[in-house]
Amino acid sequence: MVKVYGIKNCSTVKKALDWLDGHQISYEFHDFKKWGIDEERLRVWSDVVGWEALVNKRGTTWKQLDPGVQQRVVDAQTAFPVLMEKTSIIKRPVVETGNGVLLGFDEARYAEAFGV
Repeated sequence: MVKVYGIKNCSTVKKALDWLDGHQISYEFHDFKKWGIDEERLRVWSDVVGWEALVNKRGTTWKQLDPGVQQRVVDAQTAFPVLMEKTSIIKRPVVETGNGVLLGFDEARYAEAFGV
């Protein structure tokens, strides 16, 4: 089962969901804003893509963080609490395909991952 993690009103998440719908790929959606995220799930993703890839440093939420907090994010151990508290910092969407993890939306990567 494909599971998509993100925020419903995020434009990149919308593109990914539209792509999945357009290719009749069923999925379950997990909204960070409603249900948050736990450290175990972050660790699973980090093992696949690396903790640095999960932190969206180009987004507004990251930029609004206190500079001291930003400077303390130096590894998974220091990043995960920030990501759990401010889920908008997580690069989105995160898609668990059953064969791996896709981060963000790239049509070519999705087509390859889903054999479309």
